[in-house]
Amino acid sequence: MKFIEGPIEYIDFSIKTFGHSTILIVIAIVLGIPIGWERGKGINSTGLRTFPIVSMASCGFVILAKGVSLSNGDPSILGSTMQGMLSGLGFIGGGMIIKEKGDVQGIVTAASIWNVAAIGMCVGFGRPEISLVLCIVNFLTLFLLTPISKKGLLDPEGGLFKEAKPKGKFSDADDEAI
Repeated sequence: MKFIEGPIEYIDFSIKTFGHSTILIVIAIVLGIPIGWERGKGINSTGLRTFPIVSMASCGFVILAKGVSLSNGDPSILGSTMQGMLSGLGFIGGGMIIKEKGDVQGIVTAASIWNVAAIGMCVGFGRPEISLVLCIVNFLTLFLLTPISKKGLLDPEGGLFKEAKPKGKFSDADDEAI
């Protein structure tokens, strides 16, 4: 069915393409939910809604770029789209990272946002099996290692486990809680 004429030769709407794209976008949303749920548990969290939306949008950009790239015969469109998405996600992720008196927070959330974008991209490229693995590994990493990390049980300098000491919101120059 022809919709628009002009600078673009035509835009073709087909139920088959619509259905295929819808299925891919739904898969991307569903795979973003577990990570968003885990990151949305804290008080100052990014929230359940952000991660599925990033995954969905990444999938949508890839589907669009694939379509334009195929219709124009220019594969560089796909690379440019991915490069732009990753730069934009770096900006969003950078906004998540906060350093306060020697304590850095938000790096895991920023990395998870990048991963959710990769999930959406993989779905958009028609590789949901990669997306599923990324989702499962990211979720299990957050779910299993966050409690261990919050208790302070991981000590990269003195061995695997250490005695946990409570962290204050503010610390002095020696990273001691105030």
